[in-house]
Amino acid sequence: MISLLSLSLDEIKDAVKDLGFKPFRGEQLYTALIKGIAVDKISTLSKDFITVINQKYNLTPLRLKTKLESQDGTIKFAGVLSDGNIIETVIMKYKYGYTVCVSTQVGCRMGCKFCASTRGGLVRDLDAGEILAQVIMANTIIGERVTNIVLMGCGEPLDNYANVVRFIKLANSSKGLNISIRHISLSTCGLVDKIKMLADEGLGINLTISLHAPNDEIRKTFMPIANRYTIKEILEACDYYFGKTGRRIYFEYTLSTLNDSLDNARELARLLKGRVCHVNVIRLNEATGALTASSTDKAKAFVKELNRSGISATLRRSLGADIEGACGQLKNRLEDEV
Repeated sequence: MISLLSLSLDEIKDAVKDLGFKPFRGEQLYTALIKGIAVDKISTLSKDFITVINQKYNLTPLRLKTKLESQDGTIKFAGVLSDGNIIETVIMKYKYGYTVCVSTQVGCRMGCKFCASTRGGLVRDLDAGEILAQVIMANTIIGERVTNIVLMGCGEPLDNYANVVRFIKLANSSKGLNISIRHISLSTCGLVDKIKMLADEGLGINLTISLHAPNDEIRKTFMPIANRYTIKEILEACDYYFGKTGRRIYFEYTLSTLNDSLDNARELARLLKGRVCHVNVIRLNEATGALTASSTDKAKAFVKELNRSGISATLRRSLGADIEGACGQLKNRLEDEV
């Protein structure tokens, strides 16, 4: 059963009308759900109306299961979907406000060795309303609106293309959450055809590539997608995206002992030279035990070498380490406890 939140306001009003109710009732319902009001607490709507709508659409796509708060202000929560599957979402506090990192799938089939969310493979895609419900729950938890959304949680966003694009449009809608398109970022391991499709959507969101290696040989050792798409193909897709949107491309580079040498930094710099981009370097979170993290000194030297070579790069601080902040960690533990 599709989540009602997967529909736009106009679609909800039409759906309510088709079920024999006045369209404004649909707007009342939508407004309440967007504000995070529980269905049984919506005083403006009759129980008969709720019952009829609930027979066709899922009005409660996500229930809070547990919440953890880090010493650095990061909040991670696990939510239970209507079918019993568990997903996780992270709220990160910055000087400018709050950013919410949402999941787009239950599990993931990309198989990256550094990511805990791939354990067990892909279970299913989330619909747009299930993704939106994470943002609404985040707003409820912190008691204010998040200002930024990143699609970097569990799952590969572009592997769930249609639902993710619909979610972005819903989140951006002035009749919904009204999140600026420039405050929405999507991270992909590099699905070349979908990157080009996203460019043609004309949305102009921030695109982040999980690169993590300066060449295909290293990348293949921990990212199976590298056997399908080469770095050259990914960079060509990034150039296409930049040409269509004018948006700077971001590259994620997680440092382990496999990819942290100064020669690796120089090779990466040669790859990216001349492109309008920024590299976010972060030390590996050893969540899966499959790889070994680089030292802080090595990470700083790597960033320094990129900067010296003319590449914009920063060492990103690691948030939420004390609350199982890496993708999939909390979900996996909760499932293990069942």
